[in-house]
Amino acid sequence: MRKIKGRMDESILVCVYYGPNGERLIRRGHKLAKIMDCPLYVLTVDSLPYDEFDAEKSGYIERWKELCDELDVEEFIIRDNEKRSSVKAIAEVAHNHNITQIIVGQSPQNRWEEITKGSFVNVLLREMTFIDIHLVSIDRTIKSEEDILFEKGVRGFLRQDEGKYRLSFTRSKQNLYEGIFYKEIGTDFNNGVFKFINNTGKTCQVHITEDVVTGKMKEPPNVKAK
Repeated sequence: MRKIKGRMDESILVCVYYGPNGERLIRRGHKLAKIMDCPLYVLTVDSLPYDEFDAEKSGYIERWKELCDELDVEEFIIRDNEKRSSVKAIAEVAHNHNITQIIVGQSPQNRWEEITKGSFVNVLLREMTFIDIHLVSIDRTIKSEEDILFEKGVRGFLRQDEGKYRLSFTRSKQNLYEGIFYKEIGTDFNNGVFKFINNTGKTCQVHITEDVVTGKMKEPPNVKAK
């Protein structure tokens, strides 16, 4: 059960794009929401459908979801397959959730690039009134923990073999999960990540090293074979 916020006349929206700075923005928004004792929302916008996100984007999404749960964020909002401008999408979400404060990162390396020129804010202000916009300066030296590139995803399967989950590209009754495998560029082995939907409808991602899942599989192998 969520704690009832003290101030419902204030509401904060954090806008994040892909990269290691998203977590920092969410935490900044959480600190402000905690001080004001008001609801916090997190939004990400993408022109692609969710099921076409690559391994890197999916990884960020899952981490942000976990962080939002950890920080008791009111709602994590994904606007995928968005054909309008990011400003239009933000304005609509802000209107629907009665947002009074918006937090965006000031980085020239992501989709919010026009912020540094001032045009983004001007357009945003023209779309909305009575909303405060916070520009958070982001350290340009921040990089991902793993600077890994992946090939285009291909359909694959996971099956159990001698107590291990093994990657396969052949349909079989022995397969437990069907998903997309993203192979690391520059390797001759099947090393990379495998993205799939579990039996509860949640998107999961596991690391693959030489065809075998490394680390623990959180999902029990009780789904129907493919």
